[in-house]
Amino acid sequence: MMASSKKNTFKLTAAAAAVLGVASFGAQAQETDFDFGGYVKLDMLVSDYADGQAPSSANIGRQQYIPSITPVGGEGDDLTTDFHARQSRFFFTTNTELDNGQTLTGHIEMDFQLTPDGDERISNSYNPRLRQAFLKYGNWTFGQTWSNFQDLNILAESVDFIGITDGIIFNRQAQIRYTSGGFSASIENPETTVTPAGGGRIISSDGFMPDVTFKYSGKSDNLSWQGSVLLRQLTYDVGQTGDDETTFGYGVSLGAKYTFGMDDIRASITTGSGLGRYLGLNTWNGAYIDANGELEAIDSTGISFAYRHFWTEKLRSNVVYSRGWADNDDALLTLAGDMTEYTERLAFNVMYSAASNLTFGAEISQASRETEAGVDGDLNRLQLMAMYKF
Repeated sequence: MMASSKKNTFKLTAAAAAVLGVASFGAQAQETDFDFGGYVKLDMLVSDYADGQAPSSANIGRQQYIPSITPVGGEGDDLTTDFHARQSRFFFTTNTELDNGQTLTGHIEMDFQLTPDGDERISNSYNPRLRQAFLKYGNWTFGQTWSNFQDLNILAESVDFIGITDGIIFNRQAQIRYTSGGFSASIENPETTVTPAGGGRIISSDGFMPDVTFKYSGKSDNLSWQGSVLLRQLTYDVGQTGDDETTFGYGVSLGAKYTFGMDDIRASITTGSGLGRYLGLNTWNGAYIDANGELEAIDSTGISFAYRHFWTEKLRSNVVYSRGWADNDDALLTLAGDMTEYTERLAFNVMYSAASNLTFGAEISQASRETEAGVDGDLNRLQLMAMYKF
């Protein structure tokens, strides 16, 4: 996961904003700073699906590593090569000084990753997707941004889009957040994923209570750390009778980053019941429907580790490891059949920054997925990148 980019800034006064019609509150605004930036990134992937057939070129797993779709139990190797520039990103930010002394911030950010529209036959055209769109006023944030439950500090430098995908919280969603110093709390968009009888996934739209998070971040000398808590209600109308079945879900996450010289170590652990879509890109659902037609939360845990070493000021390497697993109890396996027990990924990369805004990278990785029945599969991948930040 790479940093967003440097900023390109210009100012717009209230009078100019009123003339241009870009701010209806022009009389209230004293001055507005406009920042924009992003990056252009080319990814080149050679993938060896060692235990099954490769997914189609339109599958999201051909753009980045998705733990839950590594093929298992197949025969023979299936090699694929993919080039794409879909991670390329653009953001636009405004900071406005109001006449009450406060600063109003607006931010919108887009890329082209994981969108379903487009193909590789003729023009390779893809629709943009919304990553973030939020405003900040005082201690409050309103809009879509990273979940307050997530720890951005432990994200590894990776050629892959995320890198430590299996064992971390990775989620952007609409929310209302309050921040004061190192403490923050939020209410966030609820969404329950359910495993029905026979397996698969049901995405419930019955949620009423928002997900609630609390987080505290601290720093001491070279150590920065963060602890967060998630509380949620999992809801689904099992019998389609109009009466929702509910169960309680929770999660606890701890992460830390330690720097020594130019190098650093990052690590995290997350565990809970009913984490569902928050962990490992929804490798496991939040709950399942038991034999009595009631919801039961699924326990899951994830860990991550990354070590970054600078060989020179421009050349560095990262060792990245991540693992996620679920406690699929016997009742769940009886109802839904064989399910993923764990996924993990180990990777090593080399990054070279020819200039502060131009980076080339190469990464080799092996990812594994194993089911409760012991059926497993590996994904071996070589990924190259070139990135220009603007």
